[in-house]
Amino acid sequence: MKPKEVVEIIEPKKIIVGNKKAPITITEFVDYESDECAKVNEVVAALLETYPDKINFNFRHFPLLKIHQKAHKAAEAAIAIGQEGGELLWEMHKELFRNRKNLGVISLKSYAKEIGTTNKKFLEDIINGTYGWTVQDDLNEGIKMGVTTVPTFFINGVMFDKEPTFKNLSAHIASLSDKAGDKKKVEVKKVKTASLN
Repeated sequence: MKPKEVVEIIEPKKIIVGNKKAPITITEFVDYESDECAKVNEVVAALLETYPDKINFNFRHFPLLKIHQKAHKAAEAAIAIGQEGGELLWEMHKELFRNRKNLGVISLKSYAKEIGTTNKKFLEDIINGTYGWTVQDDLNEGIKMGVTTVPTFFINGVMFDKEPTFKNLSAHIASLSDKAGDKKKVEVKKVKTASLN
């Protein structure tokens, strides 16, 4: 009998999207079936584009299981993809939000294939719940940190208590940059933000 292969799982808190050396880390607890999380994901995309040298992003999972039965498996799918790196995770993250009304297991496999996963065991891992406990770890950690709903943001480990609009998050990023002694004007790429405020 062959010994069971043990594969180390990269935890979501260790998967960073964007510049890993950026001084500001924004963490968001999400549920992939949430319309609010999908809406704020556009804000996240704009922030990453606007502040590429200032911020990075970390996605954590907080499926609201009483109202979103498929969110847990979607979170498992995101973690499975995250094992291949932050950039691929970001693509899967966007795909899951675009298709938040259709998150069955077979659909998850299709989305993973569309974004270019190389994991040949993706479907098997999702069916067998390989990443299920990892989602639960995120959920439990979120509860300990005071998360009660989604989306919930933390900036450099501190809960962000304002509405997560582009304007509010940008102002907070600027204030953190100023506090860190970075008095230079932040070079901001032009991004259409009117619909994000």
